[in-house]
Amino acid sequence: MSEDKNNVLLMSDLKGDMSEMQDGKRDGEENSGLIAKKAVTPMQEINKALEACKFGRFHVRLLFTAFVGFIAITLVTNSTSYLLPNAECDLNMNLKQKGVLSAMPYFGMFISSIIAGFLTDTFGRILFLRIGFGSLFFFALLSASSQTYTMIAAAKLGEGISMAISAAAISSITCEFCHPGVRDRVMLCQSSFSAMAQILSPAMAWGLLTRSWEMSFLGGGYVLKSWNFYLFVMSFWSLVAFVLFSMLPESPKFLVTRKKFLEARNVLITVYTKNTGNNAESFPYYNIFDKEIKEGTQTKNPEVDVFKQFRADIVGGLKNMKPLLQRPLISYLIIIAFMQLVIVGMYNVLRLWFPQLSTIVEHYKLDGNQNLCTLLDSYTASEKTRLSRISVNTTEVCVPHVSGTETYINSIIIGLVCMVPYFISGVVVNKVGKKCLLILAAVISVGALLGIRWANSKTTMVALFSVDIAITQTMKSLSQVVLVEVFPTTMRSLAMALVMFVARVGTLIGNIGFPILLNMGCEIPFYTMTGLMMCLVVLALFTPKKEES
Repeated sequence: MSEDKNNVLLMSDLKGDMSEMQDGKRDGEENSGLIAKKAVTPMQEINKALEACKFGRFHVRLLFTAFVGFIAITLVTNSTSYLLPNAECDLNMNLKQKGVLSAMPYFGMFISSIIAGFLTDTFGRILFLRIGFGSLFFFALLSASSQTYTMIAAAKLGEGISMAISAAAISSITCEFCHPGVRDRVMLCQSSFSAMAQILSPAMAWGLLTRSWEMSFLGGGYVLKSWNFYLFVMSFWSLVAFVLFSMLPESPKFLVTRKKFLEARNVLITVYTKNTGNNAESFPYYNIFDKEIKEGTQTKNPEVDVFKQFRADIVGGLKNMKPLLQRPLISYLIIIAFMQLVIVGMYNVLRLWFPQLSTIVEHYKLDGNQNLCTLLDSYTASEKTRLSRISVNTTEVCVPHVSGTETYINSIIIGLVCMVPYFISGVVVNKVGKKCLLILAAVISVGALLGIRWANSKTTMVALFSVDIAITQTMKSLSQVVLVEVFPTTMRSLAMALVMFVARVGTLIGNIGFPILLNMGCEIPFYTMTGLMMCLVVLALFTPKKEES
């Protein structure tokens, strides 16, 4: 507000000088025109205030909290892929059931993400982050306690619903605490947390799933094995995320959209004092929203019916949705959603099925005399024979193909490789642009996918999987950064939820379809993914440009 007062004084001086040459009427008209040019929106004021807050301890704390949250979210899906080889006999799973179990969290997100995004934009980011991670911890404990395939599948479905509630808000709250000058780099840094989870998850799996732990209760009616203990450890991350998000304030941009100007100002002052160590009075925007706060105090009705307020919030949220269904935002939404459909679907298929494929390669010994597809075709044929034999001879004992050291080391290598593109893109994104990076990444992915099909050694397979997973993960992050930039605060979480909803359709189709296509012939899934990525090269040309919001 102090800046606005200075602008008014400046206009007054200009008016006095010009009055000597022009009449008062024309003087006033020019004066009002100059003031109008200086008018800024509340969101622009917040961006300026956040710029004055700088990047400091508060943002480090915010990123650490987001880091724990991203680890908890990523482990929900990652943990499934590592427990499949160990639990296949305990849960009596075939190849298709493994694909369904891997897809269950995404099915949960599929059925709840749009509602979660709408409610997050209506009632706040922090509220739903707390609800999401609290319920994620509950379902993670239920998953870890599972004794049957049905029970763990139901628990994974609940984890997916909880993930949708928290994932709809986690990216929005981070970007809304950053001014445009650092937003791209912070969002890419945050996206790299998924790559860190790719390192932590196999490392923890290596330490736990290679143990032969077994504890029985109730006379052997309830048994906990190594994979149960592994899932118990995974649940710890969602509990910590719940605690850390409970200690963070609400996004100031969201508070402004709800006309809670005093709370928004207090949050900005808190960010400033935490980052700089200075007193609140030294904040250049200490009186920000002063006019709006006074007006709100004068018109505020102290007796507000809770039900009416809830209804008003819902109606306001629905009104905020209207521009989302109009051009140009609807066009942006369709482009980004289809990109995410292909990218996220492909990324999750490669990421979630790599431990299983690596375990197969470990047991069947890939060498220079055959390529990956020849080996996988031999495996699927032998699995069909084994399952048909078990169905006839029920006394045959199931022996799981447990993952060995190589699978965990290879998964850690993939996680480390996934970190590299973030450092590169974080440096060049502002110079080259997100569109060019997306096109280049899609072309590299096409080459890597074709190479996987013809890989004839473990080293080549791991290298190509690493490149492809790293590239698709970076593409996913870049397209999400585009989304948070082109959609305004009032509908950002909803837009993110809609895009994630479509992306999870791709993941569901991919995880269920991959084993089916693999049974038909190994080259079919890899050629299909290659064709889709070639379509993405063309679609990336229509990526929308950045807009200030």
